[in-house]
Formats: sequence, C-alpha cells, structure tokens
Amino acid sequence: MGDIEEIVLTAAGYKELSEELDKLRTTERREVAERIRDAITYGELTENSEYEDAKNAQAFLEGRIEDLKHIMQIARPMENDEIPTDYVGLGSIVMVTDDIGDEWEFTLVSPVEANPNIDKISDESPVGEALFGKKVGDTVSVTVPAGKNKYLITAIRK
Repeated sequence: MGDIEEIVLTAAGYKELSEELDKLRTTERREVAERIRDAITYGELTENSEYEDAKNAQAFLEGRIEDLKHIMQIARPMENDEIPTDYVGLGSIVMVTDDIGDEWEFTLVSPVEANPNIDKISDESPVGEALFGKKVGDTVSVTVPAGKNKYLITAIRK
C-alpha cells in the first residue's frame, strides 16, 4: 500500500471535526446504548422495530466514528499564513458576482469540510475547480447541474 494521503483542513474545520468525533464517542454513543437497552425491554427482538432502529443508529454512529478517526489521523490543520489572499486557494474566503449581479461569498475548503448550506465549497466541486488559482478581476464560466454560470471574482480574503 502507498503513502497515506494528507488531508488539509482549515483550522475551523479541523476543530469542528474533532469536536464532532468527541461528541459521537461520548454523548451519542451513550444515547444509542440507552436506546438499545430500552428497546430490549419491549419484548421479542426479532419483531421489535425500536430495537432494529436503535441497532441501525448504532451501526451508522460507529461508521461515522471510524470515518472521523481515519480523517483525523491524516488531517493537518492549515496555518493562517498558508491561506492565500492574492489568488483563490484552500481556506480563501471568496466574493463573486454572478452574471445577473447577485453576490455570493463562500470559503473554499477540502471535500471533507464542504457544506454548501453554510457556503463552504469544496475545491473539487465544479465551482471550486473553476475558481482555484484565479485572482480578483478574473471571470470564470462554470457548468453546474442547473446550467452554466459566470462568476467575477470581486474579493479574496482570509
């Protein structure tokens, strides 16, 4: 097997994943164990939907814990001075204007941290790939599921 790939995370993303792992290992595990214990009291396990749901929750939880443990083993939080502001790079906070004049500000992050709902865009997404390495004043055209969008980079900061 080859070398383990390093995952670079923003400092905030590293902290969030570390906190999530800690919460899953402590609070969530305890809650799922209690659900299983409670469900066992409901009778025959083969026809006990509460027990089955609790066991499924436990399997999902343990899978997520293993994923996070692996990520944290190979993850490295970025130093603030590694975040570029003269071009779009990992950790950059980017302000763009689309072709109809709407502004959008997001942070470019690794896929592990990506969450479009809170404007954390993966550097491997179509938008992230198109903007990576570009500078203020550059315009890029991006094909997304909804069609083709043009973005003008208006600001880059930390």
